[in-house]
Amino acid sequence: MKSCINGATTMPYSLEEDITYASEAGFEGIEIWYSKLKKYLENHSARDLKKLLESKKLKPAAICPLFLKTFLDGREDGRADMKKAAEVAKEIGCGVLLVCSDSPPKDMDGEEAYKKAAQEAGLCADMVKGYGVRLAIEPLGMHPFVPGPKEALRIVKESGRANIGIMMDTFHYYKSSVSMSEIKSLPIDKLLIVHVNGCEDLPKDKLKDSNRLYPGLGVIPAAEMLSAIKKNGYSGFLSVEVFREEYWKRAPKEISGESKEYLDRLMAAI
Repeated sequence: MKSCINGATTMPYSLEEDITYASEAGFEGIEIWYSKLKKYLENHSARDLKKLLESKKLKPAAICPLFLKTFLDGREDGRADMKKAAEVAKEIGCGVLLVCSDSPPKDMDGEEAYKKAAQEAGLCADMVKGYGVRLAIEPLGMHPFVPGPKEALRIVKESGRANIGIMMDTFHYYKSSVSMSEIKSLPIDKLLIVHVNGCEDLPKDKLKDSNRLYPGLGVIPAAEMLSAIKKNGYSGFLSVEVFREEYWKRAPKEISGESKEYLDRLMAAI
């Protein structure tokens, strides 16, 4: 498995700083935060970004987050963002766009909701296919529609598209109480990227992104989770994604270095 860091972990800092300090810390890959990418492209080109990544010997693991807007307003905006991200992804050699689903109205039948979500996912997958990109659906902790891999995989299956998969986030899987048996049964060919983190010991319904910690800290059984997918053949990126203001107050060099240190410890344990 390969080391990676997500731009949310160094949220206050620019894409250039993310790339520079991820490289200095020794990461193999980086997930590009989409809002930082848009800011970067105001004064640079995708080709400039490719050159920067190559100069720092970093692989672009994913662009995130994008949004699968099936039920809420802004569907066209969501599609436009995916298309723009896919164009950049092709230029820089990035194969994955990470997407989060919205939720259906409470009075919508479940079967209808999954059918609509699969249709929208299929349309978006078709739109980005020509750029050599796959979509990874992200389950979110206690999300009312896609809280875990079972629900994400249902959308994948019903879409009928080969270039849609899922992702795993140890925080979200922990918050949604995804069982180890379910993790062990994940189809590895559909597992496109993995986010790694720890979290504070709080009731799951009280956990927020701001309660995340560096990998291996806190109560998430990350080593057990990652050992299961490693045993089943997962060899992709393990990306540190932590939304913690306490960390964000530190210099980007320090955040990146600490992220790599804790990820290395965790990887050595699996």
